[in-house]
Amino acid sequence: MKIAATYENGEVFQHFGHTAQFKLYEIEDGKIVNAEVVDTNGSGHGALAGLLAALNADVLICGGIGGGAQMALAQAGIKLFGGVHGDADLAVKAFLANCLNYDPEAKCNHHGHHHVEGHNCGDHGCGSNCGSNSCH
Repeated sequence: MKIAATYENGEVFQHFGHTAQFKLYEIEDGKIVNAEVVDTNGSGHGALAGLLAALNADVLICGGIGGGAQMALAQAGIKLFGGVHGDADLAVKAFLANCLNYDPEAKCNHHGHHHVEGHNCGDHGCGSNCGSNSCH
């Protein structure tokens, strides 16, 4: 299995269509066996789903994401977990432990508008935990 996360400075990047990098995790027997950062080379919204498909990603963890990109990912057979923020490595570990806090309704639907200062697409907070281990 391969898990991709939108990536910037160790964190889950909050706008899928503007991500400059993905961190790609190779999973075997429920454990991370390899991880690498992959540049998107300036690919925009539409091309990113194709890039992830070419990288054989099975899962995408990201912040906010538009409806068109969601459809493209679904058509490529890539499962989406949006509305995630914080450390990318911890998010993947939480996913593997079946305790990733995500928002199935996370969307960026304000394209063409400037982001309000302090607003991140998909920033919905994380209050859940897994047993005694926090999702963060």
